[in-house]
Amino acid sequence: MTGVASPIRARDRIESIDVLRGFALLGILLMNIQSFAMVEAAYFDPSQHGDLSGINWWVWAISHALADMKFMALFSILFGAGIVLVTAGRQEKGLPTLAHHFSRNFWLLLFGLIHAYLIWYGDILVTYAIAAFLLYWFRNLRAFWLVVFGCIVLSVPLLINLLLTFAPPDFIQEIADDFVYTPDEIIAEVEAYRGTWTDALLQRIPSALGMHFAALPGFLIWRASGLMMIGMALFKIGVLSGQRSSRFYTTLAILGLGIGLTLVTLSVLKLTEHNYDPLFGQLGMGIAYNYVGSIAMALAYTGIVMRIVQGTWFSALQIRLAAVGRTAFTNYILQSLICTLIFYGFGLGYFGSVERWVQVLIVIGVWILQLFIAPLWLSRYRFGPLEWLWRSLTYMSLQPMLRKT
Repeated sequence: MTGVASPIRARDRIESIDVLRGFALLGILLMNIQSFAMVEAAYFDPSQHGDLSGINWWVWAISHALADMKFMALFSILFGAGIVLVTAGRQEKGLPTLAHHFSRNFWLLLFGLIHAYLIWYGDILVTYAIAAFLLYWFRNLRAFWLVVFGCIVLSVPLLINLLLTFAPPDFIQEIADDFVYTPDEIIAEVEAYRGTWTDALLQRIPSALGMHFAALPGFLIWRASGLMMIGMALFKIGVLSGQRSSRFYTTLAILGLGIGLTLVTLSVLKLTEHNYDPLFGQLGMGIAYNYVGSIAMALAYTGIVMRIVQGTWFSALQIRLAAVGRTAFTNYILQSLICTLIFYGFGLGYFGSVERWVQVLIVIGVWILQLFIAPLWLSRYRFGPLEWLWRSLTYMSLQPMLRKT
């Protein structure tokens, strides 16, 4: 008998994945805040905009080591797990998966495009939706082969950078110049984001186009797809659902931290030594330290969070993180709305004037807000508002929103 199409029920959810997703979603803001508050080039070269001495350097160094690419890696792993979770759930009910999967990710792609061009150019949803279209065909592979293919796909950006070392110097320098702003370009971007909404839009469009036609095919799609495959594998062998032993998670955390902290510390030191030169950090093999180290760190975070979930430690915080995880789509866009209102001219207009250490305080404030409102919202409603809209569009029918009393 064929089941009735409906979203995953609350009792069918996996609490550990929700907690881990909430943790990843909050952590992502530690890096994204830099793109909200400072010129685009400062994300890759912290010396290009704002003070980078004393506490501000330490904020950059610690955020680079502990956050840069780490939480996005973790979120990509969880997105891959979600593909298996949703499609497997529908298969168990005797429901078709192909049309549902493509409908679901078509709408995600549309949401991502709206986010990228009308709110913030640093959107990741477009990348995830495109990767999901491709990875549907890999979902039934055994975990071993998913890891093998995932590692192969993950190696492509490093291979591209290796090949670039053999390219003509003039060609490489021309690409590197795109990462370095002139003083006039910095002034122009600051003025645009401190200006009207239209000023910000005109500045944002070229950045979003660069993300979609340069960064996405050359870097983002490979990294996201490879990590999603690994996420599929980890879900299949019970790592993300808390089914492995406490010893397994402790070992995962220790090995991940041992490898990861070594590599990301080297990344901080090497980037500083090379004065954040894009020929080393973005276009050379210097990227490998953080690229590989971030994956090890994401696995370490997984081990730590799963161990905490198993031990039922910090139970009140876990409940709040799980609520953030269940409303991750809404909270991701909410972070963009809050930050653009703080930094852009149609809001408070602080773009380009907030030091890095103050940015961290803003991040903590957003965390507290989201940890408070997410469980409060879910105490009355079944989904976050954007989750509800996404599901309603996917199923082409309004989903029930209020919780039954």
